[in-house]
Amino acid sequence: MNFSATSDLKEIRSAVNQELLNFVAIENKYLNEIGSELAPVAQAMERFLLDSGKRLRPLFAYIGFLGTGTEPTPQILRACAALELVHVCALMHDDVMDASDTRRGAPSIHKAFEAMHGAEKLSGSSAQFGISAAILLGDLALVWSAKMLHQSGIDGETLIRALPMYDEMRVELMAGQYLDVYEQALASESVERSLKVARYKSGKYTIERPLHFGAALGGANQDLMKTYSNYGLPLGEAFQLRDDVLGIFGNPEETGKPAGDDLREGKRTVLLAKTMELADEKSKAEIKGALGNPDLTITTVAKIREIIINSGALTEVEELIAALTSSAQSALEHGEIDPLAKVALEQLLTIVTQRTL
Repeated sequence: MNFSATSDLKEIRSAVNQELLNFVAIENKYLNEIGSELAPVAQAMERFLLDSGKRLRPLFAYIGFLGTGTEPTPQILRACAALELVHVCALMHDDVMDASDTRRGAPSIHKAFEAMHGAEKLSGSSAQFGISAAILLGDLALVWSAKMLHQSGIDGETLIRALPMYDEMRVELMAGQYLDVYEQALASESVERSLKVARYKSGKYTIERPLHFGAALGGANQDLMKTYSNYGLPLGEAFQLRDDVLGIFGNPEETGKPAGDDLREGKRTVLLAKTMELADEKSKAEIKGALGNPDLTITTVAKIREIIINSGALTEVEELIAALTSSAQSALEHGEIDPLAKVALEQLLTIVTQRTL
């Protein structure tokens, strides 16, 4: 990869994948040296990390760095790649909290280890063993993220500049995850509260903070940081809103999750809050009966989809996604960003709201 000239997203993504492959190979060697019992952990970490993933957080971090106009290096790319492991931690823990059986079309980590417990006829609860393993693997991913950053090869001054953004990203992610869990328990029907969850659970840690992280690596000034917030916050919310739509209307072959999975998990999304705001009483009762039902049939999912469409909620959310994306686009026009990065950020507007790459 030519670090001095490219903003080609697929090329950057390929380079990030290589850095992750190199890192996990070294770390898994160490795990296997500790004991053969850790072989399933090493295999699961490698499979989960390398099987798929759009690498949005490393991409935004790297493009955020390019936006400063500073010359990139392999060490900078490695530091940006470390953010993917924060995401891996979030996904593993998220599947436990949501009692989700699948991830990317394969068994989620807690389900895979539950199956291993059963296959090996180990003592105790297979389900509890699976949950315990997933929590530990998620924790390991978070530790690996910090380790990959610290061992990236960037100099101490650059690391010190970036650490506050790295810390904020992790704190805000955990805050957002808790807000998500709490909103489900609260059975909230508030659009405003659901938007706050969207901002912290996904928006800030997917786009704004990675951009800030990359910008800090490049020694950005406060004006660029503000431009990245003006771009990243609305686009991050649009990203989560698209996720909400896919959680009910998405194709399982593309999402890797069963149809209507957000309904089974009882997710209190903006889309559902909007529906509850607009639908008639009978329709509201049907939705309340479906939310959080793990045995929801595809027939019921289809009926809820129809209610959402007929209420006008889907149209309103699509309009909100478009407005937020437009706001992010406007930030690019008014901020001082290196032209190389600006092209990539314009491409990412479509990628994160339409889920392509």
